[in-house]
Amino acid sequence: MHRHRQTKILPYAPEQLFELVGDVDAYPRFVPWLTSMRTWNARQVRPGVSSVDAEAGVGFSFLKERFATRVTRDSERLHIDVSLLHGPFKALKNDWRFLPDPAGTRVEFVIDFAFKSRILDALLHANMDRAVQKLMGCFEARAAEVYGVAGTEVSI
Repeated sequence: MHRHRQTKILPYAPEQLFELVGDVDAYPRFVPWLTSMRTWNARQVRPGVSSVDAEAGVGFSFLKERFATRVTRDSERLHIDVSLLHGPFKALKNDWRFLPDPAGTRVEFVIDFAFKSRILDALLHANMDRAVQKLMGCFEARAAEVYGVAGTEVSI
């Protein structure tokens, strides 16, 4: 199993970033390698905690795959946990944490994964730091688009 972490301070409220990351249906609009997203089984687990199952289609030059996850969103703790349902992974888990910071929010993202294919596992492990940075950049750009650049307002 491989683990990658990314922490970033962003100039938005924790609740804004929680909502943005929790809106998995919107991902294909701003994450370029996601070719599709289908969600089902949305439910309230308990007060403040919801869950949805999501199947993502991904496409890179050498890879086209589908995988499904369960996304659990805890609005009280501002945590989003993602676990594998099925796909090319032997294991997949990621966690998003949105913590108040004097400059806005400290976003903590952790992904643990292992692919069934050893070749794919080795290839993606070698490039995962860069991929996680790009993913965080996609969410940062989306936040600027939706909420405006720090100190400015955007009407939607």
